[in-house]
Amino acid sequence: MTARDVLQLLRPHHWVKNGFVLAGLLFGHAWSEPVSVAAALLATAAFCLASSGVYAFNDVHDAPRDREHPEKNGRPVARGAIAPAAAHGIAAALAALALALAAWADARVAALVAAYVVLNAAYSLGLKHVPVLDVFIIAAGFMLRLLAGTWGIGIEPSRWLLACGFLLTLFLGFAKRRAELDRLADDAGQHRAVLEDYSLAFLDRAVFACALGMVITYALYTVAETTVALHGTERLIWSLPWVLLGTFRYLFRLHYRGGGGDPAQELLRDPLLAAAALGWAATVFALIG
Repeated sequence: MTARDVLQLLRPHHWVKNGFVLAGLLFGHAWSEPVSVAAALLATAAFCLASSGVYAFNDVHDAPRDREHPEKNGRPVARGAIAPAAAHGIAAALAALALALAAWADARVAALVAAYVVLNAAYSLGLKHVPVLDVFIIAAGFMLRLLAGTWGIGIEPSRWLLACGFLLTLFLGFAKRRAELDRLADDAGQHRAVLEDYSLAFLDRAVFACALGMVITYALYTVAETTVALHGTERLIWSLPWVLLGTFRYLFRLHYRGGGGDPAQELLRDPLLAAAALGWAATVFALIG
């Protein structure tokens, strides 16, 4: 077991997903409050450790299938570079460190991180085999991140923002299943059992429904009276074109470029998608900052 093997096990490039924790600072106008910023950064670090621990735990239980997967067979547990017992030990240590950091931020953050760890352990041990529920659990993990960066550190969460975030993560989750089913074709069920219960037609409808709901919800959020009152501007709707660009670009990559399997990788691989994300963030900050 080398340091490179451990780094591969922890998958730090996926930590970008924990940026959801920081959304509360922006939309709650708390970026100028040192205490809130420090708590949010601690919460983000805690989720980075917790998510890496979840990956290590999941890799142990997925190793038999990963060995038959065209891409996942290079994971350290699957190829024997890290023993299952060692991976379990790393997962436990990371979970403990995550809870310690979270408790330093706030007891509520610690409770949310604990819920994230328990939820994902249940997912790895069997719930990932239940169609539709598997995607909802993934989305729930992102909702816990949003709550940790809002309610967890004393910022009132926007119900509009929570609804939009949930629809976004459902969209990405169903898109991931669609990409896996399309790429693995007849062997899909051998690599991920739940794919045997899905069809491309169903997943296309689910992806479309979540994408439509997300865009409509975000558009309504930008013009809602409570949003205008909170941010002091009616121009947040100007950020909608970036949301539409990112959504349609993601759908394009899903259907015509073999993408959609990993949001973090998609951002790194597609300059236009990355530009949409950065353009949205810059526009929002310029309008409400």
